[in-house]
Amino acid sequence: MSRVLFINGPAEGHINPTLGVVSELIRQGEEVVYFTTEQFRTRIEKTGAIVRTYDDSAFMSAFLAGNTNHILDKVTGLLRTSDVIVPSVIEQTKGDEFDYIIHDSMFGCGRLLAQMLHLPAVNSCTSFAQTKQSFDFILNSVSRQSPASINTQVESEFEQMLATVNAKYGVDLESAYDVFCNPAPLSIVYTTRQFQPHGESFDDTYKFVGPSISERGSQDKWDLDLENKQVIYISLGTVIRDVMDFYKICFEALGDTEYTVVASVGRHTDISDLGNIPPNFIVRNYVPQTEVLRQTQVFITHGGMNSTSEGLFYGVPLIVIPHDKDQPFIARRVAELGAGIQLQKDNLSANELRKAVDEVVKNQDFRKVVSEMSKSFQQAGGYHQAVREIFAFKHKTGIQ
Repeated sequence: MSRVLFINGPAEGHINPTLGVVSELIRQGEEVVYFTTEQFRTRIEKTGAIVRTYDDSAFMSAFLAGNTNHILDKVTGLLRTSDVIVPSVIEQTKGDEFDYIIHDSMFGCGRLLAQMLHLPAVNSCTSFAQTKQSFDFILNSVSRQSPASINTQVESEFEQMLATVNAKYGVDLESAYDVFCNPAPLSIVYTTRQFQPHGESFDDTYKFVGPSISERGSQDKWDLDLENKQVIYISLGTVIRDVMDFYKICFEALGDTEYTVVASVGRHTDISDLGNIPPNFIVRNYVPQTEVLRQTQVFITHGGMNSTSEGLFYGVPLIVIPHDKDQPFIARRVAELGAGIQLQKDNLSANELRKAVDEVVKNQDFRKVVSEMSKSFQQAGGYHQAVREIFAFKHKTGIQ
């Protein structure tokens, strides 16, 4: 069968959807060499892939070297990571031959490495997909809201860095879209056309396979019985910090109520710092999310694509409180479709949160919408369908 070079960034939301894909590729005879950072080694090795790593701290230093929050500054940051990623990958694959590459859609070196290594490319898209038109619209909207001096600065820095990277590595990256979205002949998108904004605008090179939900190999066991209880589940993902005030709002809003509240507070939160925890709360640094969601009535989430997809996959209406990155877009889409309620993290009150929870619990319209979305998510095929699309791409392009 084929040898696959898989390149991904150091983020849970980008790694987790690929685990089932990699496991299934290997089960069907492919050999996968997977580049990421050391912290994900064990998780990826459990799929059977060969793991090779690059320097996480150097990657993040290069990515965050800019001094603005402008999206074009972040694109330039992705270009800066080329000097970390490219030499590492080239050195560690010296003498190796690969048949095709799979790269993350928001990992700046994906399209670059595909061109350098002359490999057919598959784009692994873990958030909403973007056409060049939709990406340019977002970029222009940000620019209109930014001071002219900032726009001039970030545009100049981007153009200079783009020219430098193209010349240094002998590639042809034409635009910010090429760097930030890494378009490829095949894009695997881990959602459905129904949930994707303007899903009808994407051509057949985009394959919407639904959420890629697989066993992540955790040894943690969940031994609490949630049967016959009204369960509210709260999780802001694994990377958001400084959320003490938010959890205290949750205690005030939902403490001493009829709800059983399960809160997964993440590895950065010391539970002892939360103070007095109401008796109807179960607070852990980690819970097996998919097991809890199977017994949940409402999911309060930051709106990361993985968490949102898992909630909808298991038929759970959402209260989305976005923080950054793509979360506001995802939250807006949830609200547009009637799958939940969007709240703003700034100035959030306990009363506002309690009213939102009560509304989602009592209004059956939310559950009806989510039930239909759950069916469409489950019928889309997930990582099994992703691998079928990859194999069809191989056949079409003559890869053995």
